[in-house]
This record gives sequence, structure tokens and C-alpha cells, in this order.
Amino acid sequence: MGTHERWTRLLEVLGDRGRIEVVEAAELLGVSTATVRRDMEELAQQQLLTRTRGGAVVSGVAYDLPLRYKTARQADEKRRIARAAAGLVPPGAVVGLNGGTTTSEVARELASRADLAEHEHGTALTIVTNAINIAHELAVRPYVKTVVTGGVARPNSYELTGPLATMVLQGLSLDFAILGVNALDPRFGATTHDEGEASANRAMAERAEKVIVVADSTKLGKRAFARVCAVEEISVLVTDKDAPDELVEQYAGLGVNVLCV
Repeated sequence: MGTHERWTRLLEVLGDRGRIEVVEAAELLGVSTATVRRDMEELAQQQLLTRTRGGAVVSGVAYDLPLRYKTARQADEKRRIARAAAGLVPPGAVVGLNGGTTTSEVARELASRADLAEHEHGTALTIVTNAINIAHELAVRPYVKTVVTGGVARPNSYELTGPLATMVLQGLSLDFAILGVNALDPRFGATTHDEGEASANRAMAERAEKVIVVADSTKLGKRAFARVCAVEEISVLVTDKDAPDELVEQYAGLGVNVLCV
């Protein structure tokens, strides 16, 4: 288990339990207590947990991990989801992408599509994003027109939020909005932890002809703090094969085309 994978697992357990002892963490991770202590000290310096005598307790940001610590979660599922979602986009489309690990994978899949790279007549695809990491990756692709909203960068997700982001999005027309979310509940809809992100993502969804939500099965049937959109506003949900049948049926009953990949 690599360092970042170990840190991610440790932070996930802290998010669930609220506290953990060094010995317990060492057994869970299969490493020495000395390694766990070093890990805890490093994460404490990054303000991701609070050290205690003999262990650590959750800090204020542990429930919403920075993007760089989320990449190991459901990695294979996210790549399959991203590939399927990218395949729904025809050349010439205008696509909105919000921030997150799964949408970052979608951006990479779109950027590496041969039919787009071989496009001979100018722009093959227009990407509108409020995620600075996605913009950074796409800006070097000459066949992709990359449009970035303004706003204030949120460190956990690299998303630009606030009135500037919303104002720019409200003046655009999108063919697709491909959205990553923290949770998707049949009754409460698509949600995220941060209200600023939710506002920008909502503006993106409202300006799109079709809304595609990309979410692995661990996010289904759950709720987060701030609502992005109702389930009925989602055209397609791309998730993995572990999605519970009863939830898939509920989403489908609300008019969503569910793709389990």
C-alpha cells in the first residue's frame, strides 16, 4: 500500500469513526506503528487531522477530503464510468465539466479520443469548466477549446465558485453538463458537500440540454449538504455494476437512463 493510498484509507476511517488509535490504525493498514505515527504527523501538519495522545481525531475537513487524496477511491470504477460518459459526447459538442476525480477522468478520456485528436477543421470539442486542474490538462490540446469560469478557487476540489462562476455559466449554452457529485438520493437529488460548488454546478446543469451525472455506486442512495439538481433533471446516470438494483429501478422510474459499467 503506497503512501497516498494509506493516507486516504486513514482519513476515510477517521471520517467514519471520528477517532482512531495508532495501534488500531497499524493493524488496519498492515504497517508498523512507527509508520502510522509518521503518517499522522504529516496529515496533522496539513490540517487534515488532529493528533491526540496515542492516536488522532477527525478535523473539520476530514469529511470532504482534498481531491489529491480521493484518487485512490474506486479508481477502476471511475475510469470505466469516465470512459462510458466520454463516449456519449459527439464531436463538436459544448460540454460543461465540474470538478472532482471522476470528471477529471472524463476530461482525460475526452482529450485522448482519436476521433477528436484527428479532427481537421479547428475545434473538435468545447469544454466549459470551473475546475482549474481540468483546464490545466485540456489547455495543451489544440483541438479542444477550453473555457474557464471566473471565481474563487476552493482548495479541496480545485473548483472555482462564487458569483463570478455563476454569472459566466448563466451566459452560456451547453449541449451536455457532465457532473460529479458527492451523493445521489432518489428523493433529494444530486448533492455536494459545499454550497458554493452546488451553486456553480446548478448553474451548469440549468444551461445544459442534457445532464449526465457520473457517480460510483458508493455515492448512490446518500445525501450531502447542498442540492445541485433533482433526479428528474438528470438525463443519464453513469455508475458501476455494484449499483443496487432497487436504486437503479428508482432512478429509472424517475426518467433517468442508468448505465452500469
